[in-house]
Amino acid sequence: LAYAIILPALYAPMIAMLLGLVFRGVAFEFRWRDPAHRAFWDKAFTTGSVIATFAQGIALGALLQGITVRGRSYAGGWWEWLSPFSLLTGVGLLIGYALLGTCWLNWKTEGGLQRQAVTYAGRLGIGLLIMIGAISLATLRLETQYYHRWLSFPGVLATAQVPLATLIAIFLFYRSLRLKRDAQPFFWALALFGLCLVGLGVSIWPDVVPARVTIWEAAAPVRSQVFMLVGASIMVPVILAYTAWSYWVFRGKVGTEGYH
Repeated sequence: LAYAIILPALYAPMIAMLLGLVFRGVAFEFRWRDPAHRAFWDKAFTTGSVIATFAQGIALGALLQGITVRGRSYAGGWWEWLSPFSLLTGVGLLIGYALLGTCWLNWKTEGGLQRQAVTYAGRLGIGLLIMIGAISLATLRLETQYYHRWLSFPGVLATAQVPLATLIAIFLFYRSLRLKRDAQPFFWALALFGLCLVGLGVSIWPDVVPARVTIWEAAAPVRSQVFMLVGASIMVPVILAYTAWSYWVFRGKVGTEGYH
């Protein structure tokens, strides 16, 4: 039910995201196979990354601002996803992913590139904090239930911990940059993303489609859930183990020759 409602509403940004990811993957592969045109492939990689990220942020904003539903199907238009709020979330996600990228470069590189990454990380951290504040304030104006979930008493005593934790994470992020830590800024940036997801959960829970469909209404039959649980209990540990192993293999700083 949730997919049948959400996907038709977000066809345009999701298609743009997929095309951006394809373009990004092709560019990344050809930038070292075709050295004569590496500058072109670098720009193509950047373009694909920006399109994919911006479209993903727009899709998130469009979902959060609400989807027109009539009965059990999407009843809005092709351009309903496009709004000032969805554009704001698109820009916010661009800044957030850029921050993660600069923190990763700080962790994995050295010399001039690392110093440049630290400089950009400091600027992007301020930008992300501004965007988190702007999106949070704008979210409260989207739906009355968002406002009450965040600010009604006594619930506000619990929800207030999320922005407080965000400020603490920002402080520790800049502290780790000032102390010239390699890995810590990346993990504090991940913590900021995690806190944003917690904030998203506070806003929409227990809805899947905000103010339209709850998680209980969209839930699959019990037998389907049990089948998926068995598969996930097998595959998730395998994926985590493989990911941990890949991080271990490529641990340490990356030299000028890279991994190729």
